Amino acid sequence: MNAPIEPHRFILEPFEARRFANLCGQFDEHLRLIEQRLTIEIRNRGNQFELIGDPKHTTSAENLLRRLYRETKGTELSPDLVHLFLQESAVVELDNHAPAEASVALRTKKGMIRPRGLNQLRYVKEILGNDINFGIGPAGTGKTYLAVACAVDALEREQIRRILLVRPAVEAGEKLGFLPGDLSQKIDPYLRPLYDALYEMLGFEYVAKLIERQVIEVAPLAYMRGRTLNNSFIILDESQNTTVEQMKMFLTRIGFGSTAVITGDITQVDLPRGTKSGLHHVIEVLKDVPGISFTHFQPKDVVRHPLVQRIVEAYERFENRDEAPKDTSRNA
Repeated sequence: MNAPIEPHRFILEPFEARRFANLCGQFDEHLRLIEQRLTIEIRNRGNQFELIGDPKHTTSAENLLRRLYRETKGTELSPDLVHLFLQESAVVELDNHAPAEASVALRTKKGMIRPRGLNQLRYVKEILGNDINFGIGPAGTGKTYLAVACAVDALEREQIRRILLVRPAVEAGEKLGFLPGDLSQKIDPYLRPLYDALYEMLGFEYVAKLIERQVIEVAPLAYMRGRTLNNSFIILDESQNTTVEQMKMFLTRIGFGSTAVITGDITQVDLPRGTKSGLHHVIEVLKDVPGISFTHFQPKDVVRHPLVQRIVEAYERFENRDEAPKDTSRNA
């Protein structure tokens, strides 16, 4: 007969009723979320906590609760924020044997941005240490957002002179001349995720000023031909929708003092049937070239609503099932 698991006990201090209400959430929803993700039971009376479950999970939960309690000094917690911290703290999702890595903070006018989780941290460090970087994986893993944060940080530190945001307008077949409006009006809808990140980090008015001064430039991929980009931070988003020729053209635009980040999801290609994705091709061609980094994100790295992670995983399982080789031995 197994002995009962000894509860893991600790006290959070100093006790402040407002901060504890913030920590626990409405109807203890933050505690319930932690219980569900770490498969433990949380009991508390005031600031005295008792955790029941696997010792690794309860230790992880204590560390998480202490971090969240520190956040309550100046932050209104939400289920989304708790989920982000869980990405870093869940023992079921992180490799406990991996060496500890120092955190990185990126400077923006609206505050510091820190990567969430080990893979995001490695991604940011690769961007800071290499001239050409690829972030590959499903939506919601932060690959585009962190690329923009790195660009803003480099601009704030005067390491670059401008930021270029580039995206293949595959939905318009790159034939932007047939769309109404000037270049900005034609390409803006395709760059909305990049704009949203810039507005969050720098503010709408400041971004507008930088665009007017051409410190921030937006351009369709088709308009990059013939240019050499020096002292710039260039982000190519949705790169799975580039052709092999377009990807080669883009990569050979990189000049002195520049950093490029190419993001994409090789499972979401919108190119015409029979056209090979430039992203898929470049992984094979450049995987061993020094100075070029590849960071691959997995569904577990998704930092949006927990349901998004489960949706991504479900689609992945379904697509893998469809791609499984069929048994042709029947009737042989």
